Amino acid sequence: MDTAPKAASPAGGPHAPSRKAMRLAIAGSGLLLVIAFAAFYWATSLASRRKAAEAGDAVAVTVTDSACEPMDLTVPAGRTTFAITNRSNRAMEWEILDGVMVVEERENIAPGITQTIAARLAAGTYDITCGLLSNPRGKLHVTPAQADAEPAAPALLAFIGPLAEYQVQLLTHAGDFATATSALAQAVQADDLERARALYGEARLSYARLAPAADLFADLDTRLDARADDFGGREQDPLFKGLHRVEYGLFAQNTTAGLRAPAEALAADAGELNQRMATLQLQPDRMVSGAARLMRRAAGLEAMGGAEKYAHSDLADIQAEADAVLGIATLLRPLAQKASPGLPARIDADGAALTALLAAHRDGTGFSSFETVAADQRAAIAAALTTLGDDMDTLGAALGLTTSGRSVQ
Repeated sequence: MDTAPKAASPAGGPHAPSRKAMRLAIAGSGLLLVIAFAAFYWATSLASRRKAAEAGDAVAVTVTDSACEPMDLTVPAGRTTFAITNRSNRAMEWEILDGVMVVEERENIAPGITQTIAARLAAGTYDITCGLLSNPRGKLHVTPAQADAEPAAPALLAFIGPLAEYQVQLLTHAGDFATATSALAQAVQADDLERARALYGEARLSYARLAPAADLFADLDTRLDARADDFGGREQDPLFKGLHRVEYGLFAQNTTAGLRAPAEALAADAGELNQRMATLQLQPDRMVSGAARLMRRAAGLEAMGGAEKYAHSDLADIQAEADAVLGIATLLRPLAQKASPGLPARIDADGAALTALLAAHRDGTGFSSFETVAADQRAAIAAALTTLGDDMDTLGAALGLTTSGRSVQ
């Protein structure tokens, strides 16, 4: 499927817009972005206030431009709720890391907003990220559980089949990603801009299909998929690498010049991800929580203007990510049907609703530029992504893997 953005008409051609029309289009796009962000900010504020009210015993953490307050936390093993407040002027994230593996996270916390995050933690010491990825990390110390602590997650026996099949899918997508990024590096070396742009689209889709599990590797995910806004120096920050660094060169600077080293580093990291996927021992709770986390992240990014800031190919990415999440739900369907008979049908319906919203923007075999999506349509897509994320939370709760979720009639 061709997911590369459509080429513009040549300057002066029969379809070339006038300068006045272009200025009006740019102004209109800016207004739509402001409206979309305002709508998302309002919805986030309501949700955040509700969650904060429900989490009176939450551990409070404040994220600033440069650190967390506090930088050192201690909690007992078991389920803990954290209330994360963003006191910076950018959208921030907060993650709990076990080595390079993401245990839980909350992304896209808007300035001035408090978001809650619940995590079931085993005893040990974890890292916590504090806003920008270039900021220093804090520590989370989890003390041994008391005798009356909540029981461990169910045995893995019932999940062996779905886990094995999902592992095969991940290996396939990881191999595709490594192949696409290698070809992309070769196109950059050959100074073939159009081919490099097309291969960038292929690489993005491969990574989107991996996304529910790929972000478990925090170090690789930072190098592969972090956006410029996640770093203090934005596009000029030396830590800004990976897919979006290459995207910036190909679609914002319109050149392959200066991209040889970033493209080769991207291919090398994709190869390492392929190797790690081959040895990943994925647990069923991570399988489900990764899907829910992905949908929440996508909802926040798309409502605020999109993740593909330069190529504007977000719609294809969203469809690929949604397909990956719905694929996980399909693998777990037999178990879910027994635990909560109405849940699989609801997930199917919510997935179909999201696909219908995206289908309205299909352009031939691909999708239109995300710049053409109106503010209310972006808000509808973000809401549908959030709903699908809620569904996966509910699925986890129904299967005894998590302790949160919506009720199912």
